[in-house]
Amino acid sequence: MVPLGPRSSVLDVAAGTGALAFVAARKGARVLATDFAPGMVARIAAAAVPGVEARVMDGQALDLPDAHYDAVFSLFGVIMFADWRKGLAEMARVTRPGGHGVVGTWADRGAATFLLLGEVRRKLFPGRAEMTMPPAIAALSTPEGFVRELRAAGYRSAEVREVTHDFALETAALDQPDTLFGMSPDWKDLSAAEQAAVIAEVRRMAAGRPVLPVPSTALIGLARR
Repeated sequence: MVPLGPRSSVLDVAAGTGALAFVAARKGARVLATDFAPGMVARIAAAAVPGVEARVMDGQALDLPDAHYDAVFSLFGVIMFADWRKGLAEMARVTRPGGHGVVGTWADRGAATFLLLGEVRRKLFPGRAEMTMPPAIAALSTPEGFVRELRAAGYRSAEVREVTHDFALETAALDQPDTLFGMSPDWKDLSAAEQAAVIAEVRRMAAGRPVLPVPSTALIGLARR
């Protein structure tokens, strides 16, 4: 979606494990990967990928000059910020005129095991309260709303694309369900009997297959500065 090459300067906001930063660097771009979590930054730095610099930084107040980067990305990062609109505005601020801004969010209530757990809970325990999703996910859940927010942040020529990827859940991992679902509040508030019912339902869905695909859909907002 964004042409990158040896002369491209790239910023990855809330870079997490550095997946996007590493792909951009393999295309020859010079990448600054930022995250507010020192552990994530340390992990990126330890990978020692040529062309990638990693720094601890708050995406809501980037310590970077205006109009500096050819492309600024935040995949499933800025949507988690307390002030996500400020995060979008900061992305736009540091994007050079004519440069690209790219933001990824989920089209539904998360992805992979989070999405699967929610679907199974709603089937087994209808009406049961679920975890509260970040406000940005609701605000950016439609192409119209997504484009509106990108423009309000300072971008222009915005468009939104839908991308679906099958997360491959290995059913053998259901023997240790906490490793799959333990990060979700929707798992932790279930009783042991309810958790067992969830695992039984997922096994039924897998129907003996070693891998259960979980279609997960993202909305990717692409804009120009």
